[in-house]
Amino acid sequence: MRKTTHTIKEYKKQKRKIIALTAYDYSTAKVLDNAGVDMILVGDSLAQVALGYENTLSLTMDEMLHHAKAVIRGARNSFIVVDLPFLTYQVSIEDAVYNAGRCLQIGASAVKLEGASEDILKTIKKMVSVGIPVFGHIGFTPQSVNALGGNRVQGKTAEQAKELLKQAKDLQDAGCFAIVLELVPSETAVLITENLDVPIIGIGAGSGCDGQILVTDDLLGKYVDFKPSFVKRYAELGKESEDAVRNFIYDVQNGNYPGINESFFMAEPEAEKLT
Repeated sequence: MRKTTHTIKEYKKQKRKIIALTAYDYSTAKVLDNAGVDMILVGDSLAQVALGYENTLSLTMDEMLHHAKAVIRGARNSFIVVDLPFLTYQVSIEDAVYNAGRCLQIGASAVKLEGASEDILKTIKKMVSVGIPVFGHIGFTPQSVNALGGNRVQGKTAEQAKELLKQAKDLQDAGCFAIVLELVPSETAVLITENLDVPIIGIGAGSGCDGQILVTDDLLGKYVDFKPSFVKRYAELGKESEDAVRNFIYDVQNGNYPGINESFFMAEPEAEKLT
């Protein structure tokens, strides 16, 4: 049975760490689901990791939905969150609710959007009022990378930490069931986690959060264009995959593949007819 917002909130009360990872396709979602991941995010990191864009800003709603459908088909138990791409929720509340609704219509559990401005808070309240679960996101927000001047750590001073705490409380009051906290000092993350009732899921935010999320391709070493400093590689599948392909090339070029075990043959009487 698929986990719900109630499940995720209960984990915080139980002080059980929440595990979240990204997926953009059926087979990855199935692996994560079988491994026991609590939450799968169809993140806008799809733009760089799977589609090769320079940043998340180029991603469209149709592209996101296409990949989200595959993830939903692959995961039976994990809570599925879909990122709303840039400009699919910032222009108007009506557009935001419509696009979020499209995600729920294909089977998503919730949507995620970035920021805590007055306009974003109004949008979240409207979504929640019509039954759309919303996952908040503050700290470093990738869709605002140009405004923030790059991938910079946020909340590095006491005043900035207090401002992030205010934003988190505003998101909680607006109805978010959980919040992603990205690229902040550990002290800031602990301050927010201890003062919020909803789960705080960290990425580059230290160990004091209620849970952790990473881009799966970073964790597995599949995405090699860039490695964030907060990522721990649990495998090097990029290198292993390259080695496997080189071995395949060698075997084909030297007549080692396909061999007898990978080939099909006629019954002997039929083969004799050919000769």
